[in-house]
Parts: sequence; C-alpha cells; structure tokens
Amino acid sequence: MTLIQLKYAITVAGEQSLNDAARVLFISQPTLSSAIRLLEKEVGFDIFTRSRTGITLTVKGTEFIGYAKSVMEQYELLDARYISQTNVKKKFSVSMQHYTFAVNAFVELVRQYGMDEYEFEIHETKTHEVIEDVKNHKSEIGILYLNDFNRKVLMKLFTEYDLVFQPLLECGIYVYLWKGHPLAEQKDIALEELKEYPCLGFAQGEHNSFYFAEEVLSTYQYKRFIRANDRATLLNLMVGLNGYTLCSGIICEDLNGKDYCAVKLRSDEKMTIGYISRKDAHISVIGQKYLEEIEKYKENAFS
Repeated sequence: MTLIQLKYAITVAGEQSLNDAARVLFISQPTLSSAIRLLEKEVGFDIFTRSRTGITLTVKGTEFIGYAKSVMEQYELLDARYISQTNVKKKFSVSMQHYTFAVNAFVELVRQYGMDEYEFEIHETKTHEVIEDVKNHKSEIGILYLNDFNRKVLMKLFTEYDLVFQPLLECGIYVYLWKGHPLAEQKDIALEELKEYPCLGFAQGEHNSFYFAEEVLSTYQYKRFIRANDRATLLNLMVGLNGYTLCSGIICEDLNGKDYCAVKLRSDEKMTIGYISRKDAHISVIGQKYLEEIEKYKENAFS
C-alpha cells in the first residue's frame, strides 16, 4: 500500500466517479481503475461498489477512507515541516449534538486563526451521526451527552467502535423557552406544570431510539411532543406555540438572541456533556484548543 494509492482512493471517494477522479489526478481512467483494484486486492475487501450510475463507498470502504485521510493529513504535515518546509493548511472537523455553546466555542476557535489558511468543518447533527462521523474519521471530535439512562448503551457502542468518551461539563436539567412563555418568570419549573405545552425535540431519523434522544427524560410520557430537524425551527416553535425543550442551561445569546431563557427543572437528573474520539488517535493541537474553549463554559454549567 502506497501514499499514491491512498490519494487515488480518496479522490475517487470524493468525486464518486472514476472518470472524474482520473481527470482530477491527470491520469487515464484504466490506470486509475487498475490501481484501485490492486489496492482492494491488497486490503482484502471492496472499497467501492460499482454500478451504472456511478461508484460509491462500501461500509468497510467508508472506514478505510477515513483512515486513509488521516494518514495523508499526517504525511502532509510531515512534508510541510521537514521536507518542503512550507505552510500547510490547518484542518479540523467536529460533529455535535445541537449545543449553542459548542457552536460558539467553534467560532472562538476559528477567530484564533485569523488570517491563517485553514479548512474547518462543523457538523451539528443527529446523535448516531455524531458517533459515526468520529468512527469514520469524518470528524476528530464528537460532542454529546451521557446520563444514567443512556450511558450503558452508548458506552457499549463506543467500545464496539473503538471510541473513548471524556467528560467536559456536569449539568443539571433546565427548561429552555422564550421569554414570553407564561412560565418564563418562575424560579424553577416542575414537569407537571409543562404538560399543556408542547415539548420540542430533535428528530433522530432511523435511530429514533430513546437512547439516542438529545433531550434527557426521553422516556417521560409527554402529552404533546414535536420533533424538528434544526435549531431555528425549534426556536420558531417556542415562540409560536409556547413550546419548550430540555437542555443543559448553558445558553449563548450571541447565537440564539436575547428572547430565550433557561429555567431550572425540579429534578435531580444530571447530564454529563463530553467528547468522543478514536481510541487510536491523539487529539490535535487544534482539537485541544477547541476543547479548551468548551471548558470555559464550566462556570456556566449549573448542577
């Protein structure tokens, strides 16, 4: 297996076409096809599935390409530092559940790099996709939470995927609602007081299990429940329907605006927000800086 073969495979995965990848690489299509076949023979499985409509990654191929990208990125860093001695574009990717403070930490991270060349990615997505993104090297870090209910199931999944979980923030449970809500001025709120208002949550697609819910108390029998795909929609539903969601209590007015607030829920339930990473990988300098930005919210994490 060579770096050239890895570069070829990564390019094919990105273009999803042998012809297009060959043009990008300035080689003939038969040469590229032969190189990919030899690589697949060497690793012992099909990296790609070929069809009349194009070429797509297999399940094993997706994982392989993730590792290949990591190897190529490390090589580029070595080359830039010790061989060509040129500046290399800084790269970082993070996936997360829908946390405004995690997005804000990303903003602060990017600001640190000013006019430097960089290629950063942020994926605010479903719980299972956060896990898959880290497993498949799409993201270096995944931000999510554990509590007494989901811990056993998710930790088992982390072990199966060779991932590790590190805690960052310990939080109580808060009710997140707009300031015009009838309960917004209370010191704390009981679940019973919320029963006539719709609870809002993030849809988890095909992995819509209680264990993958982004909201704690996911097994509670809510009288009214609405799922949506993005934060902007949830905020609109809060205003339009007096809806609410359950959260960590760490809110960022810079991103969501000043029209929303978090009120303590009368519950002893706790949630641990942390990050997952691959067991066989070290957190990059950029990743460490990002985690440092998140840890700044510790003083706002109320238990």
